[in-house]
Amino acid sequence: MPNLLLELRSEEIPARMQRKAAGDLKKLVTDALVEAGLSYEGAREYWTPRRLALDIHGLTARSADVREERKGPRTDANEKAIEGFLRGAGLSSISEAQVVSDPKKGDFYVAVISKPGRATEEIVSDIMPGIIRDFPWPKSMRWGKASSKPGALRWVRPLQSIVCTFGPEHEETTVIPFEIDGITASNITYGHRFHAPEAITVRRFDDYAANLEKAKVILDAERRKDIILHDARDIAFANGLELVEDEGLLEEVSGLVEWPQVLMGSFEEDYLSIPSEIIRLTIKTNQKCFVTRPQGGETLSNKFILVSNIQAKDGGKEIVHGNGKVVRARLSDALHFWKRDQGNLPDLETLTASAAKFGLDIKKPLDQRMAKLDALDVTFHAKLGTQGARVARIRALAKELAKITGADAALVDRAAVLAKADLRTEAVGEFPELQGLMGRKYAVLQGEDASVAAAIEDHYKPQGPSDRVPEDKVAITIALADKLDTLIGFWAIDEKPTGSKDPFALRRAALGVVRILLERRIRLPLLATTRDSDLLSFFHDRLKVYLRDQGARHDLIDAVLTSDADDLLMVARRVEALTAFITSEDGKNLLAGTKRATQLLAAEEKKGTVIADSVSQALLKLDAEKELFAAISSASKDASNAVAGEDFRSAMEALSKLRGPVDRFFEDVLVNDEDAAIRANRLALLRLIREATGTVADFSKISG
Repeated sequence: MPNLLLELRSEEIPARMQRKAAGDLKKLVTDALVEAGLSYEGAREYWTPRRLALDIHGLTARSADVREERKGPRTDANEKAIEGFLRGAGLSSISEAQVVSDPKKGDFYVAVISKPGRATEEIVSDIMPGIIRDFPWPKSMRWGKASSKPGALRWVRPLQSIVCTFGPEHEETTVIPFEIDGITASNITYGHRFHAPEAITVRRFDDYAANLEKAKVILDAERRKDIILHDARDIAFANGLELVEDEGLLEEVSGLVEWPQVLMGSFEEDYLSIPSEIIRLTIKTNQKCFVTRPQGGETLSNKFILVSNIQAKDGGKEIVHGNGKVVRARLSDALHFWKRDQGNLPDLETLTASAAKFGLDIKKPLDQRMAKLDALDVTFHAKLGTQGARVARIRALAKELAKITGADAALVDRAAVLAKADLRTEAVGEFPELQGLMGRKYAVLQGEDASVAAAIEDHYKPQGPSDRVPEDKVAITIALADKLDTLIGFWAIDEKPTGSKDPFALRRAALGVVRILLERRIRLPLLATTRDSDLLSFFHDRLKVYLRDQGARHDLIDAVLTSDADDLLMVARRVEALTAFITSEDGKNLLAGTKRATQLLAAEEKKGTVIADSVSQALLKLDAEKELFAAISSASKDASNAVAGEDFRSAMEALSKLRGPVDRFFEDVLVNDEDAAIRANRLALLRLIREATGTVADFSKISG
């Protein structure tokens, strides 16, 4: 079957846009082809800094003929109805319609619309200009003389050429020559703009990819990544070092080069006095280079790995020299930031009031930065006040939380007032992603307690499902206070997440609270802490997500989680115990018996059947109902005591003793006895089953 090759070549496409754009191109084209009645066996997208490409193989050569019957009005309908039918069906006269008789509805018109199939070339020629013109780039531009005209083509960077060929795998292909804004699709592309700028004639994907590689363009982005990674590892190893791997940087760099050439540069060892995190970010952010470290070591070396798009005649010496000059200049700036942050601010006399407010030691650099943060009235959020006000709230909340976490109150207070201080450091000003981490380093330098320093870094954690959870009690306390203050504040001003929009990362904050409470086994009454039932419900949603990700069944979570449950650790423990119980043989059988009892009881309650207020032992006539009553009385007491002691496994074990008596009851006893009193008593007995199992879970919500 025929294949379709498509290439859109332009000036440099930003690396961050390439992967998505190639995926968008694939979806837009294949969806449009299918919509037009074509089918295909497979499609794969490709991208480089200067081109998006699409290989669609096994594409049908023609769309199928379509015959459609469109039902119209009755033959005695008014003229306007018939005119509307003719317009919709594309008929010029009612004589072109057929008349169909229906025994019940009478005679009515039917239009038989036949649409002959179309050649794939014609379909592609029709769909491609619209796809290109309306392509969903995050940012796009106009260029050239045509840019001033209405409706001029917009593209991420100036579009330079289009390749579009179609044909069998082993025979000649044809060009589909559609045109857009003066650019006509052809079978001509171009290789590397420095090494092989000459025109290349292509027929189908295989020779297209092969000819590009000869012209110093590796089309497959994953292959470019693999080349960069392995060459970087090899060059580092050859120099007694190892590469500090970075998947995000690797993805970006592979989108900057078509012919990757891996080289090694260096900088003066004096710069290694700068924290490794700053060195790495400086080199990564400004030069898109990788850092290295001694094999098996933790600190960095003074060698870095760069990736060039040019195979230089001098082996890359000039490229390495140029990159080294820029890296050294950037590291010089970073060293300046690092040293200035450890010195005194020039306007200490203006900070005395803020220092007194937070009990800060104005002689210490980090304390000065916190005082400066407050004195400048730096805004946290227009409706939630300044950063200083926020620190005061976190401080007050952390004081209360310390009573629950068991953290040292004095250390918690110190950590709370310094947690946001590094927001006023020059290092964090240059690299915001280092907030917390730099605060910890500066705290250690000025002699803070290790728990305080750890809390300054870790109070932002966890920032995602794979991020670590704080371990130190002080850090746990500040992390909870920080996240809870955020959530309480944004709930108070009604800035809640809606749909997929969550600009303040409130879902992440709530999930962070959930993970801390569960993974560090902390009992925190959330409703009493937040005083907001709607926010508690939001925590419940995050808890469900977390527990499901841990493998818990959604029905078991629902069976345990009540609307007022604000001790999430206890909810998780109940789910864990219920999961173990319900998968056991006793659990499965008790569930079946309990569901039968609750369903029968619910049906009778709905009908308004009289149910006794309590079970009368005098009306228990059969051994099976007497045995069940005794078993329920014992199991309920044992389960309630176990729940009170938060021993949920023992509570489940107590309930498991009901399995036999419940089974025998339904085998030997007719609930709906003719005697109304006996029937009401037996229904009350069923209610006891529901109440007994309800001490640990709502069994009616459990599937199976």
